[in-house]
Amino acid sequence: MTTYLLAGGGTAGHVNPLLAVADALSLRDTDASVLVLGTREGLEARLVPQRGYELLIVDKVPFPRRPNGAALKFPLRFRRAIAQVRAHIRAHDVDVVVGFGGYASAPAYIAARRENVPFVVHEANARPGLANVLGARSAAAVGVAFEGTPLRGGTVVGMPLRREIVELDREALRREAAAEFDLDPARPVLLVFGGSLGAQQLNNAFAGSWRDVLDAGWQLLHVTGERSDLPDPAVDGYTLRRYIDRMDLAFAIADLIVSRAGSATVSEISALGIPAVYVPYAVGNGEQRLNAASAIEAGAALLIEDATLTPDRVRDEIIPLLHDAERRSQMAQAAARVGTRTGTENIIALIDRAFAPQA
Repeated sequence: MTTYLLAGGGTAGHVNPLLAVADALSLRDTDASVLVLGTREGLEARLVPQRGYELLIVDKVPFPRRPNGAALKFPLRFRRAIAQVRAHIRAHDVDVVVGFGGYASAPAYIAARRENVPFVVHEANARPGLANVLGARSAAAVGVAFEGTPLRGGTVVGMPLRREIVELDREALRREAAAEFDLDPARPVLLVFGGSLGAQQLNNAFAGSWRDVLDAGWQLLHVTGERSDLPDPAVDGYTLRRYIDRMDLAFAIADLIVSRAGSATVSEISALGIPAVYVPYAVGNGEQRLNAASAIEAGAALLIEDATLTPDRVRDEIIPLLHDAERRSQMAQAAARVGTRTGTENIIALIDRAFAPQA
């Protein structure tokens, strides 16, 4: 029996690909033991037990960014975290470790190396996190979601995606999706969303331009985010939702998407072959702009900077795209070429190769 320890968490960007791989490993080999390493504070503390996997706990030890009291305590706390993971590896007789970044991954990589257990790194973002940069130096294999990710030994494997996205038949679900969102399945739909919390710039831009979308003969499905107080104009062809549980249905009915450029978002949209306009989140280290780069270079998407997205910019750049079916078709074909639905299988192939010498 093979025992896998999957390390990662903190955010959905780390937890979701981890769970996709966990599910696939469990489905492939029902005798395998799939364990997850995470922190008490991260999203994994809720999502992993919900999915039915045992969560092994490691202390959350952020890398110090500046000299202060936390930096002085870091070496001792990090050594303690490594010791915790080594104890988990021994107690569960772990055969291979797979890290997805985040606070749990850095001590997992070091613990695996010291226990002579092979480990594999997966990086979801085009700009890798520090834990994966360090882990890649001695990993048995490294998989990246995007071409050009600067990670030593990185092989492009794509993003491990949720099963409902991998198996999504957009055409077959279009009528169900239209009923879910009170839209006409025979008319094209523009999907606008900015994540669970929404994106103020996207909301403002389409609050001032939704009539132009409808005048172009399109319908608008606008997911504003739970904190938004944008009023619903309650007109036919415009569906405003604060949050939706069934993103698969939203993707099923979308003929064009305007969204942020998180790594999972870009990967899912490209895998489904949907043309897109990405508006990268302006805060952070610029990773969202890099996440969208391969799709943009392939001709699958356009990029509009957050600060420049206004109702006028929608009218100048997005509305003409609604009228240009040929260009959208070319973008959809490019998206299908740059995207992949086999990210999970690809990273598992890396895991198998990494573990094979130990078998």
